[in-house]
Amino acid sequence: MKCFEKIVRDFITSSLPASMDPLQFAYRHNRSTDDAIAHLLHTTLTHLDKGRGNYVKMLFVNYSSAFNTLIPSRLTTKLEDLGLHTSLCDWISNFLTDRPQSVWVGNCASSTLTFSTGAPQGCVPSPLLYSLYTYNCTATSSSTIIVKFADDTVVMGLISDNDKKAYMEEIKHLENWCQENNLLLSVSKTKELIVDCSKKQERHYQPVRISGTTVERVDSFRYLGVHISHDLSWSRHTNSLAKKARQRLYHLRRLRDFRLPSKVLRSFYTCTIESILTGNITVWFGNSTKQDRQAL
Repeated sequence: MKCFEKIVRDFITSSLPASMDPLQFAYRHNRSTDDAIAHLLHTTLTHLDKGRGNYVKMLFVNYSSAFNTLIPSRLTTKLEDLGLHTSLCDWISNFLTDRPQSVWVGNCASSTLTFSTGAPQGCVPSPLLYSLYTYNCTATSSSTIIVKFADDTVVMGLISDNDKKAYMEEIKHLENWCQENNLLLSVSKTKELIVDCSKKQERHYQPVRISGTTVERVDSFRYLGVHISHDLSWSRHTNSLAKKARQRLYHLRRLRDFRLPSKVLRSFYTCTIESILTGNITVWFGNSTKQDRQAL
């Protein structure tokens, strides 16, 4: 079944229009987390360079059980709007509805329940189907941007002259879109980060409220594996990488003590240490300080 699911996923991907949601970076040809982060940072720096009073607000959105709340009938309608063949849409709808599930603990099994919402966890097409389900969640203003990597969503407000109206309206629009599409925002896990390089003026930043709850404002947020700081420095990120690398170096030394072949040791280093140090390196290494690089 997994092989067939991969065939279906690849066929869906090949059938999608090239112009579909350019700011969805997941499951797109020649796109990766590097591209999503690079676009976010480039947009931020470009806006800051346009004027001294400019700053950027980023709302890192978290959904509660996003994959489990997908409505198959609404998904198939969106797939048809994207130009997918009706027979394929019907197959996907049939695949996602009336799914029997039970839980085994040892030799004991729970009673079987039937589900007709959500995309099954571990199913090959599920992440792609979710990204297509949210394809029409896009910005409504030229001063706001919504960057997506599957369910990792960032609402960016490009603020000029301290005018936050478009940004606040975009968040309200996102709330309404979530209600219409059966998605629940997890306000406690949603965070706001403000990038403001102006040192001469004190600002009062209006707090963001979602469903009556104030969103926590943070100085740094880990987005797609990269720590983005309010001052766009990379010390926090490089320190985190160095800490992880040192933990794994201990295991490498232990393997060396067991006199394992050098080929095995190199393979372990490449897989568990080098992969950490070079992850998303294209978006942070160029602007890191000499001290940050020495820490690595």
